[in-house]
Amino acid sequence: MRFSISATTRSKRTNETDGKDYHFLTPDEFRTRIANNEFLEWEEVYHDRFYGTLKSEVQRILEQGYIALFDVDVEGGLAIRKEFGRQMLDVFVMPPSVDELHKRLVARATESEESLRKRLDKAEKEMTYAYRFNHVVVNTVLHESYAAAEKLVQEFLDDVIPDVEENE
Repeated sequence: MRFSISATTRSKRTNETDGKDYHFLTPDEFRTRIANNEFLEWEEVYHDRFYGTLKSEVQRILEQGYIALFDVDVEGGLAIRKEFGRQMLDVFVMPPSVDELHKRLVARATESEESLRKRLDKAEKEMTYAYRFNHVVVNTVLHESYAAAEKLVQEFLDDVIPDVEENE
């Protein structure tokens, strides 16, 4: 399994690397790629703040023989499921509450007051979509949430990729 590297127009943070953390594009580059139908899914989250999954990124992962793992917002997840249907596992990961998310974002110290408010408003709206996903993991304690997600992935893989012994 390999994480699909998303594309974004947001500014690169000091600890991030282009092509590793995100594919950093200008808004004009992003729009050109939209016009060329290069995205599996994309969204303009805020004015000139785009996020999306490049088809070439998914193709790269599949050509290497791996399963693509996506970290996308609600709209992106629903768009990808529309494309792949039952061939994919969808998991909605959510914080225990909006208040807890607020605390976590403040502790990260990467948001302005305005962007923090926008993120919290968006998260509150997105949490109402949880029922549209096949699985929900509430991220209360990180290692427990990780273990729950890992179990869902393993169960999915066991169904999709049968044991070698079963094929012999």
